[in-house]
Amino acid sequence: MARDDPRGRTMEMRTVRETRVTLPDLDDDLDEVDSLEGEHGKLRDFRYVDAGLRELALSGTQLVDGCVTGLITQRARLDDLSLHSVEFSGCDLSGLRWVDSQLSRVIFTGCKLLGAVWENVTLGDVVFERCKLDYTAFTRLRAIGSVIFIGCSLQEARFVGSDLSGVAFDGCDLHLTEFDGGTYRDCDLRGNDLSGLRGVSRLKKIIIDRPQLQGLAQALAADLEISVG
Repeated sequence: MARDDPRGRTMEMRTVRETRVTLPDLDDDLDEVDSLEGEHGKLRDFRYVDAGLRELALSGTQLVDGCVTGLITQRARLDDLSLHSVEFSGCDLSGLRWVDSQLSRVIFTGCKLLGAVWENVTLGDVVFERCKLDYTAFTRLRAIGSVIFIGCSLQEARFVGSDLSGVAFDGCDLHLTEFDGGTYRDCDLRGNDLSGLRGVSRLKKIIIDRPQLQGLAQALAADLEISVG
């Protein structure tokens, strides 16, 4: 789906039911770079491709209008980053630690973020599509704009003290995904199997379909350790 912005340019959108995310708007002639550090802490109009790193450490950096493709790193720490209009595709950032950062108009496609730690990260117009997010810990994650998870695996992931108001999940694996505290008003969980959720009693004012009530009841019974005679 696309729409025009006030400048007459077409903006690509990703839509899950009523939730719409504006995707990055990138030029075709991006400059290929060999580092994400940038000059004076800012990198713009860039393409970072097929890098294999033992360690990636970025702090106080702005990434604007760029794409990161095929990045593999054994260890990554991202701190105090500001990202706007950035694409991540086919990256393996398992074990990533991402803290105190802001992401807007960012999409992650086909990325592995197994066992990652996200802490105090703010999201607006962000998409996770076909990503592996198993065992990931999201602590004080805050959605200030549209955020959607499409076809992602979130097995045994944990959301702690997060604000997922208005966030949409669609076709995701939520087996043993735990919600611990936080705000979930209008969080859209339609189109997902809810029977394996944990922390169901904290999911106040979420949106589901009627057929999902049975799965939600199963999850609640498991949380309360109810035995059915």
